[in-house]
Amino acid sequence: MSEQTVRAPQTVTRKDRPRSENEEAYLEVQDLHVQFPTADGMVKAVQGLSYSLPLRRTLAIVGESGSGKSVSSMAVMGLHDTKTALITGSIKVGGTQIVGMSPQQLQKYRGADAAMIFQDPQSSLHPYFTIGDQIMESYRAHHNVSKSKAKARAIDMLGRVGIPNPTRRIDNYPHEFSGGMRQRAMIAMALVNDPKLLIADEPTTALDVTVQAQILDLISDLQRDFGSAVVFITHDLGVVAEIADDILVMYAGNAIEHGPVNKILGTPQHPYTWGLLESIPALSGEPQPLHPIPGTPPSLLAMPSGCAFHPRCEFRDRVPDDLCRTLKPDLVSRSADPGRASRCHLKDPDAVFQTDVLPRLP
Repeated sequence: MSEQTVRAPQTVTRKDRPRSENEEAYLEVQDLHVQFPTADGMVKAVQGLSYSLPLRRTLAIVGESGSGKSVSSMAVMGLHDTKTALITGSIKVGGTQIVGMSPQQLQKYRGADAAMIFQDPQSSLHPYFTIGDQIMESYRAHHNVSKSKAKARAIDMLGRVGIPNPTRRIDNYPHEFSGGMRQRAMIAMALVNDPKLLIADEPTTALDVTVQAQILDLISDLQRDFGSAVVFITHDLGVVAEIADDILVMYAGNAIEHGPVNKILGTPQHPYTWGLLESIPALSGEPQPLHPIPGTPPSLLAMPSGCAFHPRCEFRDRVPDDLCRTLKPDLVSRSADPGRASRCHLKDPDAVFQTDVLPRLP
């Protein structure tokens, strides 16, 4: 990979709302570890993850497959089987500790305080029950209301997520909906109880580009209506630029960069983030060669010493004393930007990455 800088986005985000230091966090994750004992050893899926998220803001968690994005968010939802997963650390939602909750407490928590939109609505919706029945069941699980009131609420939610003629479509089965409509129905089910935390796990991956844009706009509009905090899991940095306020970049179970979307996409401070952006084709200007990240992510059963990214990092020789191979860097702030931090031994990443190139993101 030649010395080139990341192509700084021209229009990074439609939000660009700086986070106030006085904003109270609704979701607080502190030193979260998620491990899975196996016959081959301990899979360290998430290692010491910490972040916070206030209401009305969107945090995008990005990284390659196996980086810990979905595993950490499933821990926030309390979806891991404690018989097969070892979870330590702290997860507080609205001041309530989630780690260590009983199954009965988790049942009351999920749906009412936090909800999750999954990647594949086809496998998340039950094929034998109507869309309306499934939304009504979710609502009545947390509200002591009649079936008629639950149906009225379900019809209202289907209308709010853009399902045409919801009074009739409420009696349809999932197979009678298109992929985009099934995803809208999943969003209606997730938001029917007005949760203050919404986790969307790659909700647009299986959809075409036009429907993707509609779903992203829908989530943003509903966030404004409900005032919720949104965690958006994705591998698509174009989606991140469109919807997020802040970004958390994960690699091999670790948070390696965190901060405002316009800062991270414009001037990344970690070689992995830089590599992700360098892998995006230019959408304007002269065609530019892509610079994919070499190698593959490490096994979570046998993590490399030092920085987990150093076997793939083309800048490791810029760090003296072989620190990249021997010492794991801390996640520390390297600028005056509030909430920005990176996990890298490079003293001046801006100087290392800097050259004059065209922006890649729109």
